[in-house]
Amino acid sequence: MFYLLYNSLANNSKGEQDAREWASLNNVEAEYVDVTGVKDMKKFFDGLKKDDEVILTGGDGTVNHFANDVYGYEFKNPVYYVKCGSGNDFYRDNEKYAVDGKIDLRPFLKNLPLITVNGIKKRFLNGIGYGLDGETCRVGDLQRAQTDKPVNYSNIAIKLLLGGYRLNKATVTVDGETNKYENVWLASTMKGRFYGGGLMVAPDQDRFNEDGTVSVVTLYKKSRLGTLLRFPSLNKGEHVKKPDWVTVKTGKIVDVSFEEPCALQIDGEVVENVLSYHVEAGA
Repeated sequence: MFYLLYNSLANNSKGEQDAREWASLNNVEAEYVDVTGVKDMKKFFDGLKKDDEVILTGGDGTVNHFANDVYGYEFKNPVYYVKCGSGNDFYRDNEKYAVDGKIDLRPFLKNLPLITVNGIKKRFLNGIGYGLDGETCRVGDLQRAQTDKPVNYSNIAIKLLLGGYRLNKATVTVDGETNKYENVWLASTMKGRFYGGGLMVAPDQDRFNEDGTVSVVTLYKKSRLGTLLRFPSLNKGEHVKKPDWVTVKTGKIVDVSFEEPCALQIDGEVVENVLSYHVEAGA
């Protein structure tokens, strides 16, 4: 039997609709399970029969919650992922592994980095956005709470670039090496290459690299107009070619702090009023 796990809150509360549409298009008959109603995901898998298969549908937030719920579990059944969210950066990063639109999740749920921030400890699959990207997600969440219309994150980011975002001072330490930056737009730690609905923040990051490292990307420049003109280069990862604007470090232990607090996002989930965060790769 196929079990199709969906997140009823995903994609502006269209999670179940998206899951059923995918199943219909692919002629899949399944038992539908809302992950928001599963209290113990590991126990759910313990109850499956030998020949059962599981398909998880949703966006990056759904995959993140699932990964944290089952981390350390040894699966006896196949577990696949199908994109049905709004950002889909995890799928975008790993589409080459997809077969008929499905990605075997099991290899991706091991050796995930752990972030500690504001008393929260959480694994992540894509990346940590701290600064402009975190603030963009925070404003987007506020808009989503006020309307059913799709949130335009690009418009939010542009408005913040033009004056809404306050440039920060950052201290970034990677494997004991500390660097200080002024006029910081973002200081992100990446397990994958993408976040923000297609921004290739860390184009050279390999989530399966032998050293198990993450990439720490710091973007800084005083000029708002200059940053606005260069910002589209993140879509293709070409920003890393501009050393006067960005620094990329790789390592296993990361500490980032800002002089003034701002929002941070973990695979799209917002944490507000953050002064610092700590990451252990593959902890």
